[in-house]
Amino acid sequence: MSHTANLAQGHDSRMAREEKLERAGVHIPPGEGARSLWVMGVLVTHKIPSHRTGGAYALFEVATRPGVGPPPHIHHREDEPFYVLEGEYEFLMDGSTITARAGSLLYFPKGTLHAHRGVGDGVGRMLVTQTPGGLYERFFEEVGRPVEGAGDPGFFGEQPDVESVIATAARYGIEIATLIVEES
Repeated sequence: MSHTANLAQGHDSRMAREEKLERAGVHIPPGEGARSLWVMGVLVTHKIPSHRTGGAYALFEVATRPGVGPPPHIHHREDEPFYVLEGEYEFLMDGSTITARAGSLLYFPKGTLHAHRGVGDGVGRMLVTQTPGGLYERFFEEVGRPVEGAGDPGFFGEQPDVESVIATAARYGIEIATLIVEES
């Protein structure tokens, strides 16, 4: 059989190999398959996108400097576990703030108000899972900025405006809590 015939039957096609691999399991070697974005001052690296898990989940590595983190928000469609790899974080959980260090695991089911912020002396890193995967990834793609070299946007001002982020989040089932502070 000719090479073209083999391709036509799927024997040698890359797509056929990838589909077979994904049914059998996925291996992503270090430095491969990851896309990094700056999202509201946080470095988000896609470790395994949801299309590689049949939509079951997505896995991200998040690197956060002290004082940086997303605003309080609720996922209406996904559960979200966090595993702290290094550093120290404050998490909004059940209406109070808790401190989480390396080795801590936190789980927020859909519908739970939560947030995190890097604290301590250096950059913190976490693994974050979205179950099911897909929507949060598209939110990151829409509001994030590609990493270009070693540059860090450093502050929220280089991200889309707050109103745009809130509107985009709503399209993906994410409600960002807004606080109205009245002047005394």
